[in-house]
Amino acid sequence: MEMTGIGWLNLIANLAGAAGMIYLLPLGINYECRILLFYGIVQLMVGRYRNNVLLIWDEIRLIIISHCWFFVGVLLFFKICSLSIVLWLLVLALTTALMSIVFARYSRIWFRNTFKKNVLVIGIGHTAEKLWNVCRGNRFSLMDVRGFISCNDTKRLPTIYQQEEVVKEHVYSFDDMEEVIRKEKIQSVIIAIPQIHKKDLERIVASLRNRVKEIKVLPSFNNLVTFDSRVDDFDGLLLISTAQTEINLWVRIGKRILDICGGIAGCLVLLPLYFYVRRKNHQSGDHDPVFFKQKRIGKGGKEFTIYKFRTMVPNAEQILDELMETDPAIREEYTKNKKLKNDPRITKAGHFLRKTSLDEFPQFINVLKGDMSLIGPRPYLPREKEDMGIYYDIIIQMKPGLTGMWQTHGRSDVDFEDRLALDEYYYRNYNLWLDVTLLAKTVKTMLGGSHEGAR
Repeated sequence: MEMTGIGWLNLIANLAGAAGMIYLLPLGINYECRILLFYGIVQLMVGRYRNNVLLIWDEIRLIIISHCWFFVGVLLFFKICSLSIVLWLLVLALTTALMSIVFARYSRIWFRNTFKKNVLVIGIGHTAEKLWNVCRGNRFSLMDVRGFISCNDTKRLPTIYQQEEVVKEHVYSFDDMEEVIRKEKIQSVIIAIPQIHKKDLERIVASLRNRVKEIKVLPSFNNLVTFDSRVDDFDGLLLISTAQTEINLWVRIGKRILDICGGIAGCLVLLPLYFYVRRKNHQSGDHDPVFFKQKRIGKGGKEFTIYKFRTMVPNAEQILDELMETDPAIREEYTKNKKLKNDPRITKAGHFLRKTSLDEFPQFINVLKGDMSLIGPRPYLPREKEDMGIYYDIIIQMKPGLTGMWQTHGRSDVDFEDRLALDEYYYRNYNLWLDVTLLAKTVKTMLGGSHEGAR
């Protein structure tokens, strides 16, 4: 396992923090040193501090797993029977895990200029532009994109042509690539041309050989690869095995427990929020019901009644029909996205509720009832069934969620077709850790953070 400078820094910091906690155990210095050594070994064995962890969520998962194994391992191998020491070990594991998460996050901010990796992207199309946005929002990976290489105007790669989508002032010619690598001190190159021919790829790799430390390729798999995918070396042939996620009984039970806990917590917040919204509406002269009820498509295609804070005028549907009939632009926008960007039907209080996502809070009632889950596909309207097309049969395999992929990956900027694709991705990649990740991203978004920065 290769460890980078930031990995060594985190290892030293984590061992120092753990040493301070373990020192307080009344076990003797010899015993405490053995436990500290065991702590470091477990962290390394689980895969902490490795070079290929690119997302904070992956790091958090490894931290949780490693500290759980540490706690269980100490109990098993060190034969600790004292209840007070067991409780202190539990506090130690929880505290060091929290310290590890905080330091893993902020060490990459504090020491970014020292440990960042200068990256050059070969490609100027949509994939390169998307990669750049991910790198900008994902500080954890320490990938600093220094420029893009255009392969359009070189005789060495005559079959490649891409529409330029990236920032123009950072685009260089392929013929100048060697100079760019030297000038920008490039350590890593990412080839972001998914449809590249084999011969062209070989030429690019050959021109990079011995000039950079690593070369990465973004392939095109058309969403075939999922969390269940496995990469095998089949005697020199690269095999990627994909699988359809099957949600077993224990995972369903765990998801339901998470829903019940979240539903109870949400309803406790909902009660005072109800009276706040009711008061704001009355101050605006709006005395209609605070809650808005609507039929939505649930699991298995069964319809259910969803609850939301009303953010529109009472006769919103009638007004929408009139707007679509009189304004072709509004009709086209709603037909394509199933929503209006500047919707004139939204009330004054509704703008605040939507911006903060507080309008969704009554759906905690649906979560407790079992109609919805905390995390899941978007709850679609019955009239949208025909527009869902081939995605319909996939999406109804799971309960709709209070939040999900589309809310944490663009929200209002995501059109209807992309929302469907994100919901399909959620189903095919489902596990409980994905739920925890999306829930954390939702909270961050509600608190004003960017969904990009949550990567």
